[in-house]
Amino acid sequence: MASASHASQPELDPKLWKRDVAPFQKANWRESIWMCATSILPFFVLWYLMYRSLEVSYLITLLLAFPAAGFTMRMFIIFHDAGHGSFFPSRKWNDFIGIFTGIFLMTPYWAWRHSHAIHHATAGDLDRRGTGDIWTLTKEEYYTMPKWKRFAYWMYRNPFVIFVIGPTLDFVVLQRMYPINAATDVREKRSVMFTNVMLLIILVIAALTIGLKAFILVELPIIAIASSAGVWLFYWQHQFEDVYWERHDQWDFAEAGLHGSSYYKMPRLFQWFSGNIGFHHIHHLSPRVPNYELEECYNNSELFQSVEPMTFWKSIRSLHIRLWDEDHHKMVGYAKPEEVDSDAAVRPTTGLAES
Repeated sequence: MASASHASQPELDPKLWKRDVAPFQKANWRESIWMCATSILPFFVLWYLMYRSLEVSYLITLLLAFPAAGFTMRMFIIFHDAGHGSFFPSRKWNDFIGIFTGIFLMTPYWAWRHSHAIHHATAGDLDRRGTGDIWTLTKEEYYTMPKWKRFAYWMYRNPFVIFVIGPTLDFVVLQRMYPINAATDVREKRSVMFTNVMLLIILVIAALTIGLKAFILVELPIIAIASSAGVWLFYWQHQFEDVYWERHDQWDFAEAGLHGSSYYKMPRLFQWFSGNIGFHHIHHLSPRVPNYELEECYNNSELFQSVEPMTFWKSIRSLHIRLWDEDHHKMVGYAKPEEVDSDAAVRPTTGLAES
């Protein structure tokens, strides 16, 4: 059900988006194996080259960290699609590649898969926030909470914290802990323990061979660059001025997918390294579409092309947004309630639902 505030736009026809994604919801063995070959293998080659470059200049090591981080992002997309069961046609192979890549991504597969599934089921729902998403408060919540909580939110939302410090902290430290929402799930607990044990084994092997110092000098910049870039993309996929948020009784899955997730338009090289995840509005409507089919799906759908693109410069200009204004249905900055523009933002209609 669409909310009253969006009554001026036609209601989305679920059959429309389902029709558009249907031809692309099939994993392809050849495409999947090729993506593994062009993502996982180059990552290990670059890691080795970075290690050898320590003998020459650490500047070369840092320069090599950028393409290594790019292949790390591609590896994360493989991990991500495997968690949705959409990378390989086989469920067994999806789980295998997810567990395997999760070790080198420092991310426990089953625990992440569960929290990410919750994110997909609750994105854009104001009454079900808090799992697998960016901490988002409404304007009313922010200005009625204690000052120390407001400071905590301000710190969390600070660009240096959320894009620079936070991502590395998350992957290196927070992913080593049991997820709160999986307190009774043995498989998810075991996935955290398994990943931690495997990382410990890698550290022991590194200490006995190349040395811990060399390992850290190579691994840390890769983690820092890849995690920051990944969080940057994830943030702008769900944090923009006219993003969709609604209370649970008015929340609509199609609206949340199409308008609660952005189409982040990137240069071709960055699109390749990010595994087409910029087509996030399509992905949220149908996680069964593999990453290598997202662009083709977009090119064959007038509905998906109707979504206004998010660009790098537009995201830079939107860094000030922090709070959801329920009265005007848009994200706003920290201006006090009486200082916020009273003109309600009306989301542009697709104009396709009635066609």
